[in-house]
Amino acid sequence: MSTEGSTTAGWLIQPGDARYDGARGAWNLILDQRPAAVALPATASDVVAAVSYAASRGLRIAPQSTGHGATMLGDLAGTLLLKTARLRGISIDPVARTARVEAGVIWQDVVDAAAGHGLATLAGSSPDVGVVGYTLGGGLSFLGRKHGFAANSVLAIELVTADGRLVRADADHEEDLFWALRGGGGSFGVVTAIEFRLFPLTHAYAGALWYPADRGGEVLPAWTKLTSDDVPEELTTLVRYLNLPPIPDIPEPLRGKSFVIVEAYHVGDPAVADELLDPLRGLGPVDDTIATVPVPAILHLHMDPDHPVPGVGDGLTLDDLPDAAVEAIVTTVGPGPHPPLMSTEIRHLGGELGRARPGNGALASLDARYVLHAAHMTPAPDLVLPAMEQIATIKSALSPWAARQSYMNFTDTWMYDAPMWPHETFERLRRVKLFTDPGNLFRANHPIP
Repeated sequence: MSTEGSTTAGWLIQPGDARYDGARGAWNLILDQRPAAVALPATASDVVAAVSYAASRGLRIAPQSTGHGATMLGDLAGTLLLKTARLRGISIDPVARTARVEAGVIWQDVVDAAAGHGLATLAGSSPDVGVVGYTLGGGLSFLGRKHGFAANSVLAIELVTADGRLVRADADHEEDLFWALRGGGGSFGVVTAIEFRLFPLTHAYAGALWYPADRGGEVLPAWTKLTSDDVPEELTTLVRYLNLPPIPDIPEPLRGKSFVIVEAYHVGDPAVADELLDPLRGLGPVDDTIATVPVPAILHLHMDPDHPVPGVGDGLTLDDLPDAAVEAIVTTVGPGPHPPLMSTEIRHLGGELGRARPGNGALASLDARYVLHAAHMTPAPDLVLPAMEQIATIKSALSPWAARQSYMNFTDTWMYDAPMWPHETFERLRRVKLFTDPGNLFRANHPIP
């Protein structure tokens, strides 16, 4: 390792260092990140030193915590990969109902910490996703129809800017940065900590209705009817095709089998949810796991992998799901001659997610009724191309109903189906980028040019 004195000793890792291969990896194991160097800062001061180090050597900087969104970064030659995983501080203020977490914190840890005070976060579906990256991209929670995007519950963000300053961006300081960081992605600096609101909630009525995969033609129309009615914002549902591989990570009763399931997350009276879900229960699911559960259990109900895996995926937002769209899903996703993907889901949006409140950030709202995400595990290289082609087939089949706005955290290719922000928002993001990072020091998975 090349040591640059006391400012970098111990946390700067260069090619040839025995630690390099372990430090450069992303969460998606198909990626082979080979940066010019890796920084593993343990404090905000270390981050300042890392930014100065990169700038003085003509290196760009790619901030990364868990590496969940690394697919879009591309070649990291000439780039310092700045891993924030060692910044793991968490502070909960139960009176103010707020949390301050450092940039390496994952959702499992902050969800558990908040739950100890009877509070809930706007976490996503995966326990080991980093809080910061998820939130900078918007943050789509199963509580989002009730409380909006995680980005718009943010109260302050601490970050190191391109000129090496550690600043606090909030409603009264660095207002343009504060706006841009809430849903505009990671192009503006290296976040060291983030503060956000918490919500009083200890339990939810949540789980899934399981059906054989060949019953999608019955299940999907019943689910779309539920979402097309005036469904309360306390209820979030999704429909999902699952083709589970025969591997030890999958529980034995599900291993190697295929299902279509409806997941439900309700934060009100269970009796109200039961009435809404009654038509779906009337179809006779083979299993019904919907029950009152503690809030931390929600992180695991979607069954996302809780450790790094190889895979590919991509998403699409949708304006509507008429009968023809449902038929397209059943034909391209359900049992058939095409390669089965491990997971294809469609989430119901709307509610607070669709309201552009004054004071919201760059992702003020999402102009779409549904969002689709399809993904497949690819433990062997020859599985990658067929999976990508099948994902493209699904998106093409649903393109007639595509919405005008994409969602960053579910977009995993360069072939954007729609812009992620309205034109005026994008132009403002470009102005903020030009003012705060005129040399384009910072790289992001979805960059602002």
